[in-house]
Amino acid sequence: MISLLKIYKFLLHVVLKLAGIRPQTIEIEPGTIINIWVSTKTANHTSNQRKKPAVVFLHGFCFDGILTWQFQALALAKDYSVYLPDFPFFGGSITDKNERSMEFQAECMAKALRKLGVEKCILVGLSYGGMVCFKMAEMYPDLVEGMVVTCSVMALTESISNAGLERIGFTSWADYLLPDSVNGVDTLLRVVAYSLPKLPNWIYKELLERMFNYRKEKVELLKALVISDKEFTIPSYQQRIHLLWGENDKIFDLETARNLKEQIGEKATLTYIEKAGHIVQLERPFVYNSHLKKILASLSCREN
Repeated sequence: MISLLKIYKFLLHVVLKLAGIRPQTIEIEPGTIINIWVSTKTANHTSNQRKKPAVVFLHGFCFDGILTWQFQALALAKDYSVYLPDFPFFGGSITDKNERSMEFQAECMAKALRKLGVEKCILVGLSYGGMVCFKMAEMYPDLVEGMVVTCSVMALTESISNAGLERIGFTSWADYLLPDSVNGVDTLLRVVAYSLPKLPNWIYKELLERMFNYRKEKVELLKALVISDKEFTIPSYQQRIHLLWGENDKIFDLETARNLKEQIGEKATLTYIEKAGHIVQLERPFVYNSHLKKILASLSCREN
């Protein structure tokens, strides 16, 4: 049977390459390989491209980098050096290490960017990727100039985790994010989207077969993600942090966003987009991109 997902990804790869964005495979250390889509002029180290601000897009837990951020990468490729890495066990990235922590994910991203010659960058992160953004900003303040965080939190503490699971009607993140049935995939998409039409079951079946590999490793990632409230202390961030939210996000709702803004303090701003859920950047890409471009312009001007 013809795979529509394969065809779509093939066409997306073609469009990205036409926009000057191509994949690279980087071995950051023995046994750990990071797949990352990069502006080609950046990869070739041309002087003009190096003058463009570097924007790094970090994906969520379901899709890889290019599926998550396809519309944003294409919209920004002309004016920014864009980077779309995959975390280990997503897309084309892999590791033989047993480490599953946020610190390890942040370290992998930082090492890959360093190997590509990135000295400073702005991070844009969704959900799981947003948590990695916060960890990178804490661990590598010399690398991270600013952040745009969408539908995420500083850390998934037990209280935040329990509240989110209660809102979506699950008892564990693995049960929700790693479905094992067509109905499970349907539920997953309905929760993250503001409005989703009923799709044919064969589409859900194909997603189930092709999108949820490395299940054991991903369960381990999710277990490592949740920490006790007592373990968590709010870091003091040097960077400007812009929170760009879907108003109807069920996983991390607007109350969570407002609490996050209050935790960060005066360095944070909060903007939300109406009629959009957890995957706001896919549901309302034009509105999201309009806000994102303004934020990136303000961050670039501030750093210049």
